[in-house]
Amino acid sequence: MDLHTLHRSICLFGLVVQIVWTLDQVTLLNPPEEPVPDHLLDVLYSCNGPAAVQLDCVVSFETGITSTTLLRRWSCVPGHLKVKTLALNLPDWLVYRADGIVPDSRRVLSCVLLASVRYGGFDDTEESLAAQDAATLQPKGFFGRPMKRHQLCVPWSTEMLRITQLFSKKQCPMERETVHLLSSMYGSTGETFGITKTLEPYGAEVLEYLRVEAISSPWCMFSVWIFVTRHCQDDLCGLLYHVDSHNNYVTPTLFLKKSGQLHVQMDGESHGSSAFAPAFKVPLSEWCQISVALRATMVTVSMVCLNKEQRTVYSIVHMLAHIAVLDDTEGYFGIGGGKYIRGVAGFFGPVIYYRNRIPPHSMAEVVVPDVIRTLNLTGWLESCQEFRLEMDVKISGYLLEAQQETESETCFDGFHERMVKCRQPSESQCELWETTVPRRRQAAKLARFLVFKHGKRRASLPAVGRALYSLSLHKLSRASNAGAVSRILPLLLQAGCLADNQALHMSSVLYTAGLGVEEQPNKAWLLALLAAQKDQRLALLRLGHLHHLGVDGLPTDPDLAYAYYANIAQQTTLDRHNPVPEQIFVEAVYLNDDEALNLQTNEDHHLFQWLTLQARRGAAEAEGAVARMLFWGQQGVSPDIQKAVRHYERGAVQWKDPASMYDYGIVLLQGLGVEKDIPKALTFLKKAMDQDFVPAINALAWYYEQFEHDYMRAVQLWQQADLLQSPDAAFNLGVVYSQGLYPGKAADQCMAYRYYLKSAERGHIRGAIHLASIWTTGLPGCVHRRPSDALLWVKWAAEHNGYLGSVLRKALDLYLKGDMFSSLLYYMVAAESGYSPAQFNAAYLCEQNTLHFLDPSFASNCMWRYYNLTLQSQNPDTYALIRMGDLLYEGGSDRQKELFSTAAMYTRAAVRNNPQGWYNLGLLAEEGYRLPLSVLIDLGLSELYLADNSLLLSTLYKRCRDSEDTDSYLPCSLALFNVDLQLFKRDYGAAIKFSTAVGVVAAPTIVLIIIGVLRRHFRSPN
Repeated sequence: MDLHTLHRSICLFGLVVQIVWTLDQVTLLNPPEEPVPDHLLDVLYSCNGPAAVQLDCVVSFETGITSTTLLRRWSCVPGHLKVKTLALNLPDWLVYRADGIVPDSRRVLSCVLLASVRYGGFDDTEESLAAQDAATLQPKGFFGRPMKRHQLCVPWSTEMLRITQLFSKKQCPMERETVHLLSSMYGSTGETFGITKTLEPYGAEVLEYLRVEAISSPWCMFSVWIFVTRHCQDDLCGLLYHVDSHNNYVTPTLFLKKSGQLHVQMDGESHGSSAFAPAFKVPLSEWCQISVALRATMVTVSMVCLNKEQRTVYSIVHMLAHIAVLDDTEGYFGIGGGKYIRGVAGFFGPVIYYRNRIPPHSMAEVVVPDVIRTLNLTGWLESCQEFRLEMDVKISGYLLEAQQETESETCFDGFHERMVKCRQPSESQCELWETTVPRRRQAAKLARFLVFKHGKRRASLPAVGRALYSLSLHKLSRASNAGAVSRILPLLLQAGCLADNQALHMSSVLYTAGLGVEEQPNKAWLLALLAAQKDQRLALLRLGHLHHLGVDGLPTDPDLAYAYYANIAQQTTLDRHNPVPEQIFVEAVYLNDDEALNLQTNEDHHLFQWLTLQARRGAAEAEGAVARMLFWGQQGVSPDIQKAVRHYERGAVQWKDPASMYDYGIVLLQGLGVEKDIPKALTFLKKAMDQDFVPAINALAWYYEQFEHDYMRAVQLWQQADLLQSPDAAFNLGVVYSQGLYPGKAADQCMAYRYYLKSAERGHIRGAIHLASIWTTGLPGCVHRRPSDALLWVKWAAEHNGYLGSVLRKALDLYLKGDMFSSLLYYMVAAESGYSPAQFNAAYLCEQNTLHFLDPSFASNCMWRYYNLTLQSQNPDTYALIRMGDLLYEGGSDRQKELFSTAAMYTRAAVRNNPQGWYNLGLLAEEGYRLPLSVLIDLGLSELYLADNSLLLSTLYKRCRDSEDTDSYLPCSLALFNVDLQLFKRDYGAAIKFSTAVGVVAAPTIVLIIIGVLRRHFRSPN
């Protein structure tokens, strides 16, 4: 035997071993694409030993439950490949429509056919899986399924059972006979913002019939809780009103007059209406329940007011000269302000509408709603009033003391000097106004300081409040941990009492987050309401966020959230037209994004200096970048409009840059940072338009509309700019159509809506606000009401507010300076306003906990809260998904592991091509956790459910390796190599051991043969 023959024999031996070891096989040759009846399925299979072939149907429901149904099972005899043809008998509820005999099923998400070769299946031993194949069937919707033609008549007993079940399943649908138009509390600023509610017809035919019959003779009641803080500034202010599809006030309409009286208006048949004013007045600073009961032509208006333990009851009955008409499904109900009227300034409590009844009750026995009693608004206001009176007395006393000192310097008072000398030592040296309780000593010191430094002119309660707030911020900036917060919080509360609304908002944030103080959600809500009612922007954002998501135990109410967001969104548009240094452009900078952090600069930073140098050398882009940084306060640069204008001017005059020409023309046109010069502005705008700069076209159109009143020329230019995707042009065309200013055309609200939608989709803030305003009420004949979408648009617009940007800038600057505690504090202020990047950054700071400035327990709770809130946004950062998954996996002292939620978090990150998500899912699978079918469906890997774990791991790690993140290539490749190694060891381990054993046994013989061959080879020449 020569060497070639020996090598050939060894290779043949290895090949035979490999073929024998991989003989188990099963394949679905013609699976259907969807569950169908009477399908003939061909299954190709073979086995290495006596085994069983099994066909299963694995179904996943929307409830998260997975069901496995055995379809067929047959024995497999070792031998060649075989094909078995069998009728695929899927469950009737999966194939057919429910008809009483075929049972109904829950909604099916996916269906998988699974064929497998199994050993040990015909005795009591545990089965082992040798091979398998899977095919995914696309389930049909209920109405897409065929009806089953039953071959036999249904037995009488079965038919009776079916009918009985049908009757037993019928239940009266939940009907809103008592409608809570407002179940929480609303802080109304007294502006044109309020809550919009609509009602749907009854689902039950009987109730709907009775409702329609009662339209011309209503029998119902409305109840409103109100706390008025300021008299109405206009003739009428909105309390509760009903607006029809023609924008007319109809039954019931309840306004508050400037005198404090109610204005009650009812609509009648034939478009007749009447109004009356009860003699009693709504008092200030008292909770009052106002009830309006309608009994056809009789209207009963009642009011009960609570002043501490005292109750005052008023009631009148008014007979209408006509029959009242009330169709509550037509139009919408408004609470507070609206498009056409300002709201009542104060607080609204629960508002209830009894649709088809008048509940029996006694006004003297009115029960205060839980939300009013729990919040205790009157208790806070009484304490504040006592503190304000004390500070008023002190300021007056300090003014008197300052006046006496001034007089003593100019006039000798002998009598006063003798009285001082003769005063007994035991007598008190303090006047009544000079005594101060310890916790208010700092406020008294500040009041005295303001009096002696500025006199009566600037010594006021609001001035003391601002000073207290500034002092609080100064003390917080010097704190290195949360321990100082409990000592500073009383100063913030006192500042809030003295009308500093920023202090109220910050106190609310501290009580919510529990930073250095005990968490008090109700007190945090109260403080936020007080600040929002005074129009504090971030407090409005905060309350909108709370009611949008239903955070901290507050009810989810998109209409209430819209009322808050609409207010600050409108202020955002006004703020952007009147920029001040306190406003800064909102930038979403994530603290884990090193590239974005490296772009942050300031006036002394080398990046800004380099851009300034490039601008001087004639780089138009650098000139524009520097100007924008200075104008809007971007990338860490402090706003300086005058300096920005100089850069705009140089870019326009010297470098002929169309963008600079446009910007310079706009500031000249509006007089921002420079004296208004309309002719000069037009010159630069026309030059920019000649270079096809689209915003300049829109600006010229605005000039023709505002100054020349040439609507035809303005519309032509706007249409030209609209074709070039200008958001401003689309918005202005919407305004033209809405107000009927389009030459030769009547007002067209539907066309205006289309242009508002177009402008909002292009990123126009005012377009988004107008679009949301239409969606919150609907537009009859054009668009239905879409409150959830309206909320998202107005929230997006509100989050562009420059005062939010200012807080974010402070937080980022403090982070870059290494002041982690103060940075966290400001990020929390923005995070509690619902801004997702701030929530992420707050959680990130708590996670890093540099130098352990936070208690570990608080840091953990902080991560849970803010990473969780981040995930509620429309497009959360994938890092937050990964970290939230880690937290759910780790659990905690008072939390258990939640592996299903963990997998869901990693899946959300993975489908957005985050390699860490794929990698972590692989780790879960390696630890023995079986990934749910719903997870595999989201990943597009449903066919791997019940597949071999190694195949699933290989797929997950390959996706991780093949992602665009180069940093993940090595760890994912190593994990994949480990899986392949384990798979090789499992599949070929026995063969390798067998080959090794044979080799060990045959080695001596083979060695002797080789030696013999070699001897003959060497002897042959002789």
